[in-house]
Amino acid sequence: MTVRDASAEVVPGSPLCADRRRATANRTVTRLVLAAVLGLAVLSLTRVISGKNDLTSDGALGAAINSAVPIMLAGLGGLWAERAGVVNIGLEGQMILGTWFAADFAYQTHSPWMLIVGGLTGGLIGGVLHAIATVGFGVDQIISGVALNILAPGVTKYLSGIVFTSQKALSSGGGPTQSPKVDAFSTLNWHSAGSQFQKIEGHHWFFVSDLFGLLAGVVTSLNLFTIIAILLIPVTWFVLWRTPFGLRLRSCGENPTAAETLGVKVYTMKTTAVVISGLLAGLGGAFLVDYTGVYHESQTAGRGYIGLAAMIFGNWRPGGLAAGSTLFGYTDGLQQQSSDATVHALLLLVAIVLFLVAAYALFRRRVKQGVVALVFAALVLIWYLTTDSIPDEFATYSPQIITLFVLALASQRLRMPAADGLPWRRGQGS
Repeated sequence: MTVRDASAEVVPGSPLCADRRRATANRTVTRLVLAAVLGLAVLSLTRVISGKNDLTSDGALGAAINSAVPIMLAGLGGLWAERAGVVNIGLEGQMILGTWFAADFAYQTHSPWMLIVGGLTGGLIGGVLHAIATVGFGVDQIISGVALNILAPGVTKYLSGIVFTSQKALSSGGGPTQSPKVDAFSTLNWHSAGSQFQKIEGHHWFFVSDLFGLLAGVVTSLNLFTIIAILLIPVTWFVLWRTPFGLRLRSCGENPTAAETLGVKVYTMKTTAVVISGLLAGLGGAFLVDYTGVYHESQTAGRGYIGLAAMIFGNWRPGGLAAGSTLFGYTDGLQQQSSDATVHALLLLVAIVLFLVAAYALFRRRVKQGVVALVFAALVLIWYLTTDSIPDEFATYSPQIITLFVLALASQRLRMPAADGLPWRRGQGS
């Protein structure tokens, strides 16, 4: 019998190492697909029991996609920064800067492409400020981020009072709190496919109609901007987990002192990550302007914070982040597009999910977690069965409530980068 050398299994570039990477990638893809199928099945079951077909209508699912994308981009920004060891609480402020500059650039040039350029410019400004403060001067990362969130609304309001209150801007609908209408990307012309999918959706078959409702929502809401944003998920995964650059960047978030001894330019890596973080958050702000066709004050509505929560829910990984963004985006899109009775059906969805969580926890012999989930599932189910509607405040803030609820359930399995948020200076620990 041949004895395999154990050291060969960890040699970079060896066939065994490549096979291990492929196997890990395949497992990740399989888990994501199974999670998506299970999520759609649970949603379909909720629709059948409640009789609220709007839960999986193409309109609600299309709105969910458009609500999830800016959250996802903000979360990606947080992912890049925190994988390098820098907490970016300033995502909200960077998104705000992205919305204003995107609207200004598009208004001045009458080109939807300038939405992207303007959003990147606003995010770049926020990212550079946060990088200079935290990486360059060693300012507390939380304080720097909070300061950025306070500074951005004031700066954009001041700039709006200058740019969007000119006679030309006022005549086009501008003002001190909003921009004139700007040119946005048009939806891709897949209407024939969308109409066919909507026919199957109209039969309200279990799972099948819900799947085609999702496909209809996709083909009727996608534009080039959305596709670019969604592609950033696999691009981020590939760069951070499959390139030497990504390995160096992630090493700065795990052990910057050890990375420095191996020749990694820690300051450069951290600065680069924070700047990229700002660019992605600014792009999320630009998406909001593209979706609505106008900039207005308080447009981000806390999506930067929700993106940060989605990143934590996703365990600092792009796939989990995409799932968290979809969850939060779905609740936001549903309450925008559907009636209060449909939003009320979310209580049943939460109860079913909690029952599944309880069953899984008890199966894995996590008795305490299973019992707690079971109790909450019963309480939510009683709430659903004894009421016909939910308070307007609950419906309006359902994305934020779902955010807190999911984070509370997921907190036990999370692992942040080891040096995330910790101050570091060159030569530390030597």
